[in-house]
Amino acid sequence: MPLNRHLSKGREIARTAGDHASDMFAPLSVIGRGLRHHAGWTKDRWQTTPKERRGPTLFLVAAMAVGVYLLPHGLLFALIALMASAAWAGRAPKAAPAPAAPDVADVKLGALYAALTPYLCGPEDANPLYHFEGSYKDAFGSWEFDAEGRLSRLELGYPAYFTDTEPTARARIEQVVQGKAGRAREYRFDWDEESNRLRIAALTPLPTDIVAQRFVAAPGEIVLGFTDEDGTARTIPVSRGGAIAQQPPVVWRTGPRSAEPHLLALGVTGYGTSSLIRSVALQALPYADLVVVDGAGTGEHACLVNRPGVHTVETSLHGALAALEWAAQETDRRLAALNASRHAGTAPPEDVTRPLWLLLDHPTELSELAHAEGRPDPQDLLELPLRHGRAARVTVVIADDLEARDRITPTVRATTRARVVLGPAGPEQGHAALGAPLDIVPAAHAPIGRGYARIGNGAPVRLQVPTTVDPLDDEAPAPLRDAVIALLPHRDTRTEAAADLPPRPEHPPTALRADGSPLTLPITLGKDEPMIRSRPIS
Repeated sequence: MPLNRHLSKGREIARTAGDHASDMFAPLSVIGRGLRHHAGWTKDRWQTTPKERRGPTLFLVAAMAVGVYLLPHGLLFALIALMASAAWAGRAPKAAPAPAAPDVADVKLGALYAALTPYLCGPEDANPLYHFEGSYKDAFGSWEFDAEGRLSRLELGYPAYFTDTEPTARARIEQVVQGKAGRAREYRFDWDEESNRLRIAALTPLPTDIVAQRFVAAPGEIVLGFTDEDGTARTIPVSRGGAIAQQPPVVWRTGPRSAEPHLLALGVTGYGTSSLIRSVALQALPYADLVVVDGAGTGEHACLVNRPGVHTVETSLHGALAALEWAAQETDRRLAALNASRHAGTAPPEDVTRPLWLLLDHPTELSELAHAEGRPDPQDLLELPLRHGRAARVTVVIADDLEARDRITPTVRATTRARVVLGPAGPEQGHAALGAPLDIVPAAHAPIGRGYARIGNGAPVRLQVPTTVDPLDDEAPAPLRDAVIALLPHRDTRTEAAADLPPRPEHPPTALRADGSPLTLPITLGKDEPMIRSRPIS
């Protein structure tokens, strides 16, 4: 008989004997499982019993055991009852062990590696770093996951022939990484072109509960919002949720010694460009005079009407042209007065040294209206304040939609070196608006007031604008409206608290020539059109 037949017959006999043995000892195994169950229950019950009750419990158990022993056939009945309960408790078979949970890194990093392979795999590469049968451990150097199992940090390598200097190629890789790691967060991408390494870090959300308040800043410093701790080397105390906390601000320095005297803020509709204008106005009012132009005509800045220090709030084309023409002549008057005081060696007048702020919200809408009516473009009247505003103590702040950037004049784009972008802007839009590539990919759903800022030639940083609602908006929460009202200067001291503001002249003096004639002709800001005009909403 061949050896294979002997072996197969032996295995069959052993299998049959094992089946018979399992059938024979099945009741014993059931009773054994039940006894183990009883023993475990008794141990747990004993451990949960307080120490002061363990003595009486032992006495009661001993008394029951003696009573069973004294009964006729008591031990036999107790043994039968124990075996029956053990058979009932052990009737369920032993549960199979649960399968081990898959490793989070293997699942998520494997999917990310597979998604990057079509973009980083070269058909002529003899030893490709990314290929369809490869492992993520060959390309990914280090990675970290947070407590919720989401990717927080990743460092990966890519082949040298990848075009990492092209923004389009970078944006494609960043989009793939964000799609696999989660679109609900912002990610910073650090491209190391020398070593062909890409470092990815998920950024923590910025605080959104900081409301309008008086910030700790010097005159001429405007807190645009708040950023990450590594975005600035300065922190200021702010009231947040009823407590004082230190937060890193984004500070824009204005004045005659500022390298970035004017600001341009672009944003997606509904992401807080008007709130930024209100926040800037509330911070500048204690030491400056304001001229506000609301090009959208929605009355977002009606709370500033008739406030001390606010010359006018214009919403119509006629009023905006008159106000901006006056601002241009006021800039010329200030320059002449400053030059005259320098030549004479005397101190300049107070009305010349007091800052003047021009706040324009959506001026491109007025520009389109002016072109349709054949009137001068309001943006053209800003050329003198923009080019000579730093010397004349005139600051221009412009806020508009991101889609309207092409309608902003080249002079405005060239002279506004402080930039802000609000809302989820794409890589190309962020680069065009900030003047520098943005190494941060925005989240799919950003909160109101979230964006990015770039002051001068600095690197772009994240920005969260303080919540500055319109106090005349009945739909806004009352605490937020009260916070804005508390910062507005009040005129009637009998019913409202007087604001702590420096004195300002009622009528600014006019600079005179050597012969005593006025330097410029005054321009009236009066208008026949209503202050707030209604416009159809398209």
